Amino acid sequence: MYFPTSLCAVLLSVIALTPQDTMLLHLDEVTVTASHSHAAPIPSQSSIELNAKFITEQLSATLSESLHSIAGVQATAIGSGQSKPAIRGLGFNRLAIIHDGIRHEGQQWGDDHGLEIDRFAVDHITVIKGASALMYGSDAIGGVLLLSPDGPPDRNIGGKACLFAQTVNALYGASVRLKGRTGKFYWKANATWQDYADYSVPTDSFEYYSYRIPLYKRTLRNTAGREADGALALGYTSGHWHTCLRVYETWAKSGFFANAHGLEVRLSGIDYDRSSRDIDLPMQQVNHLKVLWHTAYSHDYWGIELNAAWQHNLRREEAEPVAHGYMPTPPNTLERQFSKHTATLNAAARWNIAAQHTVRMGLQAEMQHNRRNGWGFIIPDFEQYSMGVYASEEWRINSRITLHAGVRYDYAHTHIQAYSDWFATPVGDTAVYMQRSATLSRDFHSFTWSAGIRYRADGWLVRANIGKAFRTPIAKELGADGINYHIFRYEAGNSTLKPEQSYQADLSVAWDNKWIHIQADPFAGYFPNYIYLSPTARYREGLQLYQYTQTQVFRCGAEAMLTVRPWQHLDINVQAEYIYSRQLSGDKAGYGLPFSPPCRMMPELKFHWAPAAFTDMLNGRCDGYASINVRISGAQHAIVPPEKPTNGWWTLNLGAGQRLAFNTCTLALTIKAENILNTKYYDHTSYYRLINIPERGWNISAMVSVEF
Repeated sequence: MYFPTSLCAVLLSVIALTPQDTMLLHLDEVTVTASHSHAAPIPSQSSIELNAKFITEQLSATLSESLHSIAGVQATAIGSGQSKPAIRGLGFNRLAIIHDGIRHEGQQWGDDHGLEIDRFAVDHITVIKGASALMYGSDAIGGVLLLSPDGPPDRNIGGKACLFAQTVNALYGASVRLKGRTGKFYWKANATWQDYADYSVPTDSFEYYSYRIPLYKRTLRNTAGREADGALALGYTSGHWHTCLRVYETWAKSGFFANAHGLEVRLSGIDYDRSSRDIDLPMQQVNHLKVLWHTAYSHDYWGIELNAAWQHNLRREEAEPVAHGYMPTPPNTLERQFSKHTATLNAAARWNIAAQHTVRMGLQAEMQHNRRNGWGFIIPDFEQYSMGVYASEEWRINSRITLHAGVRYDYAHTHIQAYSDWFATPVGDTAVYMQRSATLSRDFHSFTWSAGIRYRADGWLVRANIGKAFRTPIAKELGADGINYHIFRYEAGNSTLKPEQSYQADLSVAWDNKWIHIQADPFAGYFPNYIYLSPTARYREGLQLYQYTQTQVFRCGAEAMLTVRPWQHLDINVQAEYIYSRQLSGDKAGYGLPFSPPCRMMPELKFHWAPAAFTDMLNGRCDGYASINVRISGAQHAIVPPEKPTNGWWTLNLGAGQRLAFNTCTLALTIKAENILNTKYYDHTSYYRLINIPERGWNISAMVSVEF
């Protein structure tokens, strides 16, 4: 009998998912699955696959907010068209966004920077909860979002067109997709446009630095924006070969909530109330260009895959030229600009060395080059070079049990360039140009591992995983020194930070039959050197100073999901999540972590229909649904002073959809009503709650689409 000489022999006690053996647990549009591509197997922690139907039914202003309906996934909304995703409370650079096989690289450190990805060009989403550094490297310490388009078209011409709108910010837009195939060659093209106004909140005023500021018509001034997206793909597929060149471009322009950017509104000559669709100062404009090439060869016994990409993210932030402290009135409106170039190369190989064994190896390399401009400063210029290699093995002991183990080594080099103010600051009897950032070069090394076990039999699916993950400190954490107006604080970096590490354990237990699905996903993790912004008692330039520091942190929690189908046309769904976190060392020992998500529950009733009479009459398929759900959030008192606790809240939401499928086309209508009682509440993960601004009011979203 062959016995594995590699990793499974050493780490026999723990698992993974089998690439060929697929277990599907149907939750209507949500499918928990263990299937995946040969080159990138899903780790053995909890994972959820979402298809285009889910994305349509969870119609929201952004892709991140659509995912907010999944237990364990959060979304922090900033303004009308920006939001940040998080998994189990870990987001920003702790969450890897893999778009079309390449890690998406923008200015994701920014709290007000959304994803520069067209949600209408995404057809499949895989949410991997928990550390996934083995396959995806740094930034995957909290989880992974895999976003991908559909595969090569199978006919000469096809496409989809849709119109969409929502009321909370008077948004309207359109998206068009065309695709075709001629023999072994194919092409795809996407274009999306949307325009939105200032968004409304259920309050007449808010408090900022002890000032009571009224809101005009209950809207947040200067939160309007526009966005345009385009994509083009040219590919060739033949037998075992597949290769494709893809180009993505995103342009967005949006305003920053004027009153949150400072009290300049009281002195400004701009009439922010003359139109709800004006984009005045302060504002931001973003261009993100991504060019990627994918090629793969897949055989029954082996396969290779290569992905190469170049990305350019250009972000301009403009504000009124107003003097601050010792800084004189700036010469123009360009407060900050960031130009980031990223080159990425991923290579992976698979060998089925025996009937029960699959070995995978891979290499990932990336180069980042970021340059700043403007009269405002928060992060320095930097270059970062990183490389990681990994190897893993899957051992299918029998039809029920599969073991998995893997190891990975990473190296990263970060170089930060010095920066001094462009204006002089009096120090004693002299005037000096204050240095905000010193020249810094750091090398980071990390060895990580992962192992797990999967058991499947008689309706049961049990998955367990343990492992070590890491995250390289980013330039902002090492060298920041400036005001972050959007979070109302002064932020300072720490050049001595070490790589963040975590030891995590995940368990997923699910049982499924024709009428019921029940699942529980507990997890626990220990961070010996967690990096976060700690509030201090000091102030700089009139704002409270937050300093990056490291501390020991313990986190644990669980998600639970229950679906009952007492009748073929009715689903009863209940999802719940809970996260516990505590600092174990440092000045804030005994406290939690800032902006930690509170416990949450989402019960839902969903009714389906497919009347046979209409189906026969239309010579096609007629089906639809109607749903009612309640989003319940508990209070959050596990805070880090001076953070304030948040009360619990609940909102009532409705949804409905109808689809008419004919021989040559499909017509679909989706409508969704959120917070229909116009409840005034504060989300603990929202930065706007710091100045007592509640979440958005009632909102109706609608979309009509034609697919042909």
